[in-house]
Amino acid sequence: MVKDYAQDLSEMGQPVSLGTVLAAAWGRTLAALGPRCPYRVGDTVIGDDPFSGRREGVVVWQDRRSVGVKTAHGVFFFDHRLVKPLD
Repeated sequence: MVKDYAQDLSEMGQPVSLGTVLAAAWGRTLAALGPRCPYRVGDTVIGDDPFSGRREGVVVWQDRRSVGVKTAHGVFFFDHRLVKPLD
């Protein structure tokens, strides 16, 4: 979600330095270029994990690097690299 405003902390009694602003911008840039989960909520997938086994279900939660797959046995969380789309 993109904000169309920036909070001015100098009016709240806290000075804002140029280094702080640049560090925050650099952190957002690195996060945008980092790995992202290609699956969306509602996608039908198969998660194959050596510890929890192979599970087939629907994505109910997704983060930048992991997904929550709802199966008949509950919700299992997988790294997005261990999940494949169901054909």
